[in-house]
Amino acid sequence: MVMAVEDNRAYGGGIAVLNALRGKLLHNEPLAKYTSWRVGGPADRFYRPADREDLKRLLVTLPADEPLFWMGLGSNLLVRDGGFRGTVIHTAQCLNVMRSTACHRLYVESGVPCAHVARYCAQRGWSGAEFLAGIPGTMGGALAMNAGAFGGETWRLVEQVTTVDRAGRCHIRTADAFDVGYRSVKVPEGEWFLAADLLLPEGDPDEASQKIRSLLAQRAQTQPIGAASCGSVFRNPPGDYAARLIECCGLKGFCIGGACISEKHANFILNIGGASAADIEDLIRHVMDEVERQQGVRLETEVRIVGEPETAAGDA
Repeated sequence: MVMAVEDNRAYGGGIAVLNALRGKLLHNEPLAKYTSWRVGGPADRFYRPADREDLKRLLVTLPADEPLFWMGLGSNLLVRDGGFRGTVIHTAQCLNVMRSTACHRLYVESGVPCAHVARYCAQRGWSGAEFLAGIPGTMGGALAMNAGAFGGETWRLVEQVTTVDRAGRCHIRTADAFDVGYRSVKVPEGEWFLAADLLLPEGDPDEASQKIRSLLAQRAQTQPIGAASCGSVFRNPPGDYAARLIECCGLKGFCIGGACISEKHANFILNIGGASAADIEDLIRHVMDEVERQQGVRLETEVRIVGEPETAAGDA
């Protein structure tokens, strides 16, 4: 059970519906432990659903104006120090069904790590998903932003998706119903990705596995693997690379507080210890300003920034 009597005022479903929930509900839960940058203030409510049906029950209980945020592995995400005023739905390790449905077709829920999808497809001799091994997030996040790596992009594999709305209703839409671009996908208002059906061409298991090993080796050589980062912070501008522009500005190694630009890859910001979300956000702004001043290009963030700034002591 995941309810406390005093919480019923915050939800519209009543005691019976709350008692029917099978997931885990936490209050004022610090989000730093769930983000790859290891920063972030508390969420008012943090819910880890037991499964898809449990998630739909939760959505029915929420007030229509309740802010919602969906979190997977917490990569590509900066949660501000003041936390999130609303409900965070944590899909990692929960919405984790993955199965073959037909010849070269894969059904995968939003909480499945992208790396698991890459290995699953390689083992079956399906090609085209190897690049997912280099994306440190879940399929839900990959769908939401058309995540890519090593020249591959998520939506090139998508045949159709299942979304869920605030009323707990599911919708199945084909890939051509979405406006998909570089690191962007337009999703119907008030809907979130639950699952996708992927279509993969036939390949060779050994070749696919070797390609994954090669891509991961390349990643380890060029990126600060194992450090507290979010992955790439900025989108590559047309015809150029964000990392090149940042390096040309002499910003490798530049720090604000405990947040530093990686010496290994300039499009990575590291929490070297004790960084706040404010440190990271200030460093992001500094990079954008310096690249624009020196290179004439205004970088755009790839990372998603959510939540409230920390309120200073004594502020109203």
